[in-house]
Amino acid sequence: MKKKRYIIWLPLLAVIFWGASFIATKFLLDEVSPETIISLRLIFAIILLTIVALLTKSDFTINLKNHLRILLLAAVAVFHLWIQITGLKYTTAANTGWIIGTAPIFIALLGFTFLKEKLNLIKISGIFIAFTGLLLLIGKGNPLNISFLNNVGDLLVLFSSFTWGVYSIINKKISLNYSPLMTILYLFILMALIIIPFNINQKAIASVIHLSTVGWISILFLGLLCSGVSYVIWAYSLREMESAKVGAYLYLEPFVTVLSAWIFLNDEITPSILFSGMLIILGVYLVNRD
Repeated sequence: MKKKRYIIWLPLLAVIFWGASFIATKFLLDEVSPETIISLRLIFAIILLTIVALLTKSDFTINLKNHLRILLLAAVAVFHLWIQITGLKYTTAANTGWIIGTAPIFIALLGFTFLKEKLNLIKISGIFIAFTGLLLLIGKGNPLNISFLNNVGDLLVLFSSFTWGVYSIINKKISLNYSPLMTILYLFILMALIIIPFNINQKAIASVIHLSTVGWISILFLGLLCSGVSYVIWAYSLREMESAKVGAYLYLEPFVTVLSAWIFLNDEITPSILFSGMLIILGVYLVNRD
């Protein structure tokens, strides 16, 4: 019974870390570029996951065919993170949390388009409700207010939700022989190899050298807890629990982000924002309902 209760709390811990990640990223954006944030986050995650892999005596055997597939995932994942963090520069952490929650909508639409997955009336209604909430959120209560220049941050974050949908569909289409831990480790290594060359310049190196205490705490939180620990316990939870039950915890992530943004960043939480967010969550729930 104790073991079962322990497992139940694991996905919640991961969701709390992920929800708070936008606040840590927002702090970092005052000091370093999105490319540097991604690079540092990956480096610390790789160190932690390598230690875990060694302690658990994981198989480090490399399969070239698998690595080519992971390279494709890595390219999409890096692009996804870069767009998301760049968008966060121009919008609030709270808005980012709500908008990122629409990723399952894009997964459903892309699954219908490319994997011939079914969309029933309930799922279609959920998509409509979620996008209604999204338009209200970005337009601050009035969808007619939306423009690229005024809402560039929100729209970039929305596009990052789409790219996560692309990542998820590619992940579904390919098969890998690696364990979840080794897949994530190799994914992070290849992502690092893609993004780190963009940080080999004097400005990026100087920004890291002069990173503040808050900056180092933020990057360690992102790398060790959000990328390292969270991915490991999420994979473990999926192995020990039903995937639908684990996935349900993700509905809590936007609320963690909004609450954290209110506490640490003084982000405004208006009734309009809450109503828009609730519409998004309701729509996503209907899309994922069996």
